[in-house]
Amino acid sequence: MMESRIKPCLSCSGLATTLMDATTDKDPLVQEQIYNALCYLGESEPEEILHSCDEYLRQHDKLAYPHRVIILKAMETVVKNNIASLDKSTAKVVIFLASNEMTKSKEVIREWQQAASSVLVAVGQRFINKVMEEVLTKFQPGILPHYFIVQTFANLSVSNVFGMVPFLNSILGTMLPMLGMAKQDHMKSVFCYALQHFSESIQEYLANLDKAPDPTVRKDTFSNEIFSAYEVLFNSWLQHREAKLRLAVVEAVGPMSYLMPSEKLEEQLPKLIPGILALYKKHAEAFYISKSLCQILEASVNIGSRSLDVQLDALLGTLHPQICAPADPSVPLTVKNHTEVLRCFTVLACSFPDRVLAFLLPKLESSNERTRVGTLLIMRQIINSTPSQMEIKKPFILSSMKLPLQDSNDKVKRAVVQVISAMAHHGYLEQPGGEAMMEYLVRQCALPSEAPKKQTPDADDLTSDSVQSISVNTLFLLSTTVDRMNNVLWPYLLEFVTPIQFTNALTPLCKSLMYLAMKKQEEGENASLIRYDLNGNLPSPYALTTRLLVVSSQPYAGDCRGTAALRLLSVLQYSVHPALEQLWSKRVPSLVEHIEENTEKCLCQKEWEEKLLLFLQETLAAVSDNTWICHFVTEMCRQLNSYNGFPLEKNFLYKCIGTTLGACTSKDLVQKQLQELLETARYHEEAEREGLASCFGICAINHLEETLAKLEDFVRSDVFKKSVGLFSIFKDRSDNEVEKIKSTLILCYGFVAVHAPKELVLSRIEADILKNIFQYFNTKDLTLKLCLIRSICMISQAIYNGGKCGDFVFSRKAELVAQMVEFIKAEPLDAMRTPVRQRAMVTCTYLVVLEPHLSDPDRTELIDTCLASVLALPPDPGQERDGIGGDAPHKEILYGDTLSALKDLLKSLLQRNLTPHGLQDMFAHLGPWIKSNKEQERQRAVEVSAALLDFYLGKLNVSTVIPFYNLGVLIALFSPRCSDSLASVRQHAVDCVYCLLYIQLCYEGFARDHTDEMVEGLKALKKGLEEPDFTVLFHTCHNIAMVVGKRVPPDQLMSLLLAMFEGLADPDKNCSRAATVMINSLLKERGSVLQEKVPDIMSIIHSKLQEVDEEHVRKAAQQTVYILASQHKSVVVSSLLGSALPFDSHTCAMWRSLAAEPTLTSQILEQLLEKVNRDVPYKESKCFLLGSGSERIATPLPLAATCALYEIMSAPESGAAVLGLYAPLFVTLLLRVSCTVGVQLPKSLQSRERRSSSLSPAPRSLHPCSCAVETLKVMLARGGSEAVTRAVGSAGGWDLMASPERHHDGIAVLAGAMARHAGPRLPLIVKNLVPTLSSVFDSQRITTTAFFAELLNSNVVNDLMLLETVMDNMTGRQKDPCMLVRMLALRGLGNISSGSPEKVRKHGAKLLASMVNGMDDKDDPHNLVALEAMSSLSKLLDHLEERDIQSMLLHIAIRIRPFFDSEQPGLRQSSIVLFGNLTKFSEDDCEAFFEQILNGLVTLLLHLQDPKPEVVKACKFALRMCGPNMGCEGLCDMFLNHLREDRSLHYGEFMNNVCKHLMQSYPEMLNRLILTNLFYFKSNWVDIRAAAPMFIGFLVLHVDEDHCQQVDLDQLISALNLLLKDPVPAVRMKVAETLGRLVRIL
Repeated sequence: MMESRIKPCLSCSGLATTLMDATTDKDPLVQEQIYNALCYLGESEPEEILHSCDEYLRQHDKLAYPHRVIILKAMETVVKNNIASLDKSTAKVVIFLASNEMTKSKEVIREWQQAASSVLVAVGQRFINKVMEEVLTKFQPGILPHYFIVQTFANLSVSNVFGMVPFLNSILGTMLPMLGMAKQDHMKSVFCYALQHFSESIQEYLANLDKAPDPTVRKDTFSNEIFSAYEVLFNSWLQHREAKLRLAVVEAVGPMSYLMPSEKLEEQLPKLIPGILALYKKHAEAFYISKSLCQILEASVNIGSRSLDVQLDALLGTLHPQICAPADPSVPLTVKNHTEVLRCFTVLACSFPDRVLAFLLPKLESSNERTRVGTLLIMRQIINSTPSQMEIKKPFILSSMKLPLQDSNDKVKRAVVQVISAMAHHGYLEQPGGEAMMEYLVRQCALPSEAPKKQTPDADDLTSDSVQSISVNTLFLLSTTVDRMNNVLWPYLLEFVTPIQFTNALTPLCKSLMYLAMKKQEEGENASLIRYDLNGNLPSPYALTTRLLVVSSQPYAGDCRGTAALRLLSVLQYSVHPALEQLWSKRVPSLVEHIEENTEKCLCQKEWEEKLLLFLQETLAAVSDNTWICHFVTEMCRQLNSYNGFPLEKNFLYKCIGTTLGACTSKDLVQKQLQELLETARYHEEAEREGLASCFGICAINHLEETLAKLEDFVRSDVFKKSVGLFSIFKDRSDNEVEKIKSTLILCYGFVAVHAPKELVLSRIEADILKNIFQYFNTKDLTLKLCLIRSICMISQAIYNGGKCGDFVFSRKAELVAQMVEFIKAEPLDAMRTPVRQRAMVTCTYLVVLEPHLSDPDRTELIDTCLASVLALPPDPGQERDGIGGDAPHKEILYGDTLSALKDLLKSLLQRNLTPHGLQDMFAHLGPWIKSNKEQERQRAVEVSAALLDFYLGKLNVSTVIPFYNLGVLIALFSPRCSDSLASVRQHAVDCVYCLLYIQLCYEGFARDHTDEMVEGLKALKKGLEEPDFTVLFHTCHNIAMVVGKRVPPDQLMSLLLAMFEGLADPDKNCSRAATVMINSLLKERGSVLQEKVPDIMSIIHSKLQEVDEEHVRKAAQQTVYILASQHKSVVVSSLLGSALPFDSHTCAMWRSLAAEPTLTSQILEQLLEKVNRDVPYKESKCFLLGSGSERIATPLPLAATCALYEIMSAPESGAAVLGLYAPLFVTLLLRVSCTVGVQLPKSLQSRERRSSSLSPAPRSLHPCSCAVETLKVMLARGGSEAVTRAVGSAGGWDLMASPERHHDGIAVLAGAMARHAGPRLPLIVKNLVPTLSSVFDSQRITTTAFFAELLNSNVVNDLMLLETVMDNMTGRQKDPCMLVRMLALRGLGNISSGSPEKVRKHGAKLLASMVNGMDDKDDPHNLVALEAMSSLSKLLDHLEERDIQSMLLHIAIRIRPFFDSEQPGLRQSSIVLFGNLTKFSEDDCEAFFEQILNGLVTLLLHLQDPKPEVVKACKFALRMCGPNMGCEGLCDMFLNHLREDRSLHYGEFMNNVCKHLMQSYPEMLNRLILTNLFYFKSNWVDIRAAAPMFIGFLVLHVDEDHCQQVDLDQLISALNLLLKDPVPAVRMKVAETLGRLVRIL
């Protein structure tokens, strides 16, 4: 019994020793793992491991301390986790060891001794008496103890309060004499540390006496000892120069002060407090001082100390600067220090409120910003934390806040707002002086809300935005959550609504007021909501209504103040006027809803202002009290000057005044107010001029006579004469200001004309209005000019819209038009800087429709001037060279408006003459602009043309059928523009042609709503014109020509063609090209009429081909070549083949023309194939350099014929001919590709190709292989096999084909694509290819074998009955001298499994023999043939007869096993996949194959950590396949569930479970599995080297005790020890972990 007990102990000890030996490892992660392994051993056998650690540390006395620390930390963990079950004797051993380790070195070695101390503290949780018994032996009276003895006492007192406090009296008794012996700082510090924690533990003990073991313990028990210790600390050590020691003393004195005898504390305070305060000067980090001081102050207050009174000034004087130094949030201790200091102030203010205030309040007047901010923070603390003491001090505190309220510093402002918030909660603001506080808060709400400035290094820096936002939040909180503030704030806050300086605060003000008013209404104070009799300073109802209505005009400004203002207005409805209740209750919510449904970007400002003015009109109608309205309008005028900095609001207020004056019945008041407005307006501001004019216009609706009379007085006044008179207020104005006043006057007249009733105003226009405007036309002032134009425009609109427009003859019309033309001419043509030309054209648009008609010269001058003024502007009108970039959007808008104005003007003019002649006349002006060589001019001209033709068509009303004589000329003008270089021109040109053809149909007698399908087809073409794709442009031009050809009358055909030919010289090449396309299309369409002209036309185009290489010229040449070739094909082919290589673009175009007619094309293709096949593909040429072998040089004739084939087949028309010759073309070109891989151009052609590539931008490569590949691609595409081309391209097959190393892979991609997409073509192709398997060229045999091999991958060979033919040919290649051919043949035979699986069984023996032969291929140095044989056999296995495989099963399994650990990933992968597949056939020979599985199992599991993902995937597959054969259901399920391909694997967890099942099912295999793993300890792959020890560790973890003896522990531990020296830390970590687990088999 004794022996069996000792053996495990020895073994466990041995394991622990091995691990402890390894603690010398330098890698921290390995050290961590060793620590974990020791802890694991400790979980199993805590007692033994603790004994082993003890023994090891005693025996290895010289072991360096960092390694001892790991062992001690493990001991601490084992003790903590097993403290409840720990044996007393073991505890004693551990205590003795830890005590010795802790005190072995007299020097302090912190990490080592701390670890030992922690072990003692851990044991002390249960065995406090034993620990104290041991440690107290080293704590002898009169001898200075070890540093860590004292620290251990301190930590024990914290971790076990009830166990330790009973010892403290005797410890203190022994310790006190030692304090005087401590000479070194670190010893003094540790005594302080101990005294601090002893004091805290005693306080905790006393606070929980009900739970304490000895309830008789009292404070007095310790008071004298604590005081004695205090005397040493305070009188001696606190004076020390070492800062850390002083802080340790301070930290101790705070908790000690609670335990000192009351009379002694009282006696010490006069020295203690100054002593602590003095430390602030010596230490930058003040938190510990403040914390201690606060504890001392609390202790002093608790004993009712009288000494504090004397110390107060010193305390306040020292603590105050601590708060004034800003706390840095990034340094947590500074924030904590602030908290402690504020606690000190709370303690002092409770006891000495008067003196604290007397100290603080004068500080508010300090010139130092930090002093003021700090004082305010303290004030807030005191107001919040000492409400009862401060109750009678409220008036005094309020009066002392006067100075801070005037402070402009942002930080002070923020602090003041926080103080005001505290005051509000505690009733200060209800006192006299509280209103000043509220006004201050509102002022801060009104600060501008700017973007926050960048944070400065001073963390206390606060931006004005943060002051504003905190004030807004504070105001809202006071209004809504502090009930006592309701009567303070209402109605007082209304005083801040109207003053302009509080504009920014309006939103929070209105929200607060609305909330307060609703509370008042709930209390039943609706009628008497605003008591003016009690509040004389409140704004009147008129003032409030005006203010809230005006600010609502910009509803999203100032945090959406419109909503807040309207809601407040609604709440105040009864106070404004009792009659408004019903109207406002209905109208205001709909206005608010309109704001909320929109955003600042999408709100239409004009529509919004109209809604507000309508609301105002309805309000005035509802009140219907002239006296009220007069007061209201007077208030509005009074407020005008307030809005001088707010132009938009002021403009709206003018409109409100106009609306209110309109509702006023007192004519005298109207005239008086208009007079006042004219006298006080700020004419130099545009918004003001606009506003004043709007006011006059709106007022004129009801008061036209008064308005015109007042304006007449103004015209005659001294303002324009520099003499004293009625408007003497203007006598000091400068000329510039006078111009602005004139501008306003003219604008007023325009607004009056537009707004006044038409029946009244028409008669006054020439007599009263124009008479006063005409005298100002001779001006260069821009403002005046714009106002004149605008006013004339408004007057024209007034006449046009007037009911009697038809009867009204505007006698001064021509004069006004001429004036507008002069204005337009005066504008610069190099830029658009002002809206003059746009406004003038808009004005002319209204003028030209008025009677009488313009004369022809006037009309011509108007059109030409306007076209030149707009169309000739430089491009990008939004970006002037001398302009500022930010102005660009404004300029772009202005340009768009100007172009629209031009279109409207031309439409107005065309409206007057809607005939073909009128149209011709208009395009006579536009023609030169449409053909301009400047893009921007063409673009604008065609856009304008499209608009005009659309307008013409829309307005056309044909009563008799008449000829549209200029149709041909106009179509020739626009149709080539469908190919213009600018997309917008192309789009508009189609619109023009569309309109012209419909105009023609109208003139032919068709109804306006008639739809012509051909013409409608033009609309569908527009989408394709967005991008400049030439094929789309060609198609569009052709379609347009077809439509035009069918719709143009015969008599206009030749004129159309002649005009088109002129289009060939168009400066825009696209349009020139379009002209050619249209000519060709027209010739096709009308060839019968113009047949004799065709040769002439062709010769013209052919000559153009040599001059310019343009598309339209090339098309004409193709036509000519086609005619020649149809008569002399052989000569044409021979001569073209004789052209110099590479072919130039003309020659290529000529070749492509031969594809026009299938019969002709077929004959030419056959001739070219014969030339490719007849000559040898290349010639061997010796290289000049010695030993560099020979190079292959392409022969010229097959090369030229290949290029020619490419050109012909690249023409779409060649499709039929290519289909007819599909197989011969395919085979010839495939073999051509094969023979040109690695073949070079002749030297002469190389230099010529380089020359041609430098001349032409991107010529087609002449390289023989690239050329052949491109020709094969175009042949497939043209032969209807585009899908093949795409499939090969997307798989990168074309690039592979041209690569000498990967050519066969490219061929396989092609064959696969052919099988998928061109199956019916294969029988002929196979028939033509078979003979090449015996070709003398290796390349051709490789190509054909690769092609056939991939065909076998598809079922199509079986469907086409080609299987046997192709398979026999593959079998026959097994002895081919070329290794690549042999490999490809095996691949092909393997492919039968996926292509024709049902045929595998039939040919099984033959196929299997081929594969086994391949594995045994002797001429295979890199195992490539063997690799292919394994891959192919894996694929075939599923379909072979079992009896065919049974005989070979073990032979194959044994043959492939060495490949599992091959250096080549491909071999590893293929052999493992094959092994997995072989398991399916193991049933009949189950035992023998099971042995093979066991042989490979460890390898497969370890290779799950293989560096190559494909090998990992193969291992997963093989293990899933092996699972069912292993006779363990749990293991099988694991392999199936965890080793799915799509699932990531947690390897450690997986291996843990695998080993669990292995040891449950095959425990006798333990030693064999371990030995196999040992082999992998030397693996080259790190992850596998790490996995092998982990595998062993998990096996050991799960084996039963009965099977442990089979393991050779010496060998295993020896191997692990060796691996523990591995250079990779990850491996060493796994070894350490496994060593820990070996405890299971000991």
